[in-house]
Amino acid sequence: MRRLLLVAAVALLGTPAYAAGPGDPIVPVALALAVILASAKVFGHAAEVVGQPAVLGELIAGIVLGVAGRAFLPALDRAARSPELSLLASLGVLLLLFEVGLESTVPQMMKVGWPALRVAVAGVVAPALLGVGVAAFLIPEASVYTIAFIGATLCATSVGITARVLKDLGHGQSNEARLILGAAVLDDVLGLIILAVISGAITAAAQGEALAVSSIAGITVKAFLFLGGALWLGVRAAPRLFEGASKLRGPGALLATGLALCFFLAWLGSLFGLAPIIGAFAAGLILEEVHSRDFVQRGEQGLAHLVHPIAGFLAPIFFVQMGMLTDVGKLLDGKVAILGLALSIAGLIGKAVAGYAAPRGDVPVDRLAVGLGMAPRGEVGLIFANIGLGLSVAGQPVLDARLYSAIVMMVILTTLVTPPALKWRFGDRKSTQE
Repeated sequence: MRRLLLVAAVALLGTPAYAAGPGDPIVPVALALAVILASAKVFGHAAEVVGQPAVLGELIAGIVLGVAGRAFLPALDRAARSPELSLLASLGVLLLLFEVGLESTVPQMMKVGWPALRVAVAGVVAPALLGVGVAAFLIPEASVYTIAFIGATLCATSVGITARVLKDLGHGQSNEARLILGAAVLDDVLGLIILAVISGAITAAAQGEALAVSSIAGITVKAFLFLGGALWLGVRAAPRLFEGASKLRGPGALLATGLALCFFLAWLGSLFGLAPIIGAFAAGLILEEVHSRDFVQRGEQGLAHLVHPIAGFLAPIFFVQMGMLTDVGKLLDGKVAILGLALSIAGLIGKAVAGYAAPRGDVPVDRLAVGLGMAPRGEVGLIFANIGLGLSVAGQPVLDARLYSAIVMMVILTTLVTPPALKWRFGDRKSTQE
């Protein structure tokens, strides 16, 4: 691990510098990384001090750096768009989804049951329909691809943010928490499949192919086949893979094997025309603590512990870069601000409605609390938006700077509203246990 970081550091320090222009000071990528990482930690700490998730502070840090870059540090703005920083951010988001997958397993997903599936399906359908309606009404000039993609960004739910808020409120083991987290995991899977379908349809359109029902059905089947096939084969192959890796001498075999599986499935997903993050997420779901058993018995740490510091280094780069790419000046445009606010309201209402999809049963569940717990988009919403920036049809981007800024505004507002809303809903009552 130390060798890997050393090689990365040498490569970055030796990277050609970025000059804003003739006579302007030169800012190497290493310096940009130093500023980004320091800002991410400072703003992340400030966010947690005021009761917000660190990811929100990292996003705001990027927005502040972006404003500074556009105002008086153009070299910093250039560094934000550099291929080197984008590569590190891309690795960060892959490891983030891999880490999220590691927190759940295929058997756990099978056990969450029918109530969680109902909430998850409603949590995808309701916000998406409301998002499409809002986009079609406020930006009628937008293409059908743009409107559909905006609807897809509202499907997301941030598992990490919701879990942290529930834990801080002392309701981490409540009936509502179990239902929310189970539904949120399924929500992520369904959202990723929807993202794959819409991205595939956009890619097909960019290649001049007609948007036929058959092509959409084909993309949907392909997404399900990849995810289901990867999980089915992975669950059976992973034990043998890690048993073989445990016989390798020298340190780092467990981490190398886990990351190799993550990157291989990410590449395989891209071959299927899907977002690489789907493969990374599937790789995390496949792996369980038992796969690290032989390594742990000889005194090494488990895979989740080994991945966490690397994701903790790279993932903030992704969030800060996303903030730096947000043009705050676009929000001064009344139409953009109204769109961002309308999408935020649609996102909150859509998830609140999903909470009421929870069936009434013998176990008491606060349905509105379930819906509010599904509201934050956080890192997942930003990942969706980032993918939209890279898609285009007929030379026109699916998401331009104005629409991207509106979506970032939605991510911020839905993330800000969730902690106080859940605190209000739970009040001082005790956690309900099964």
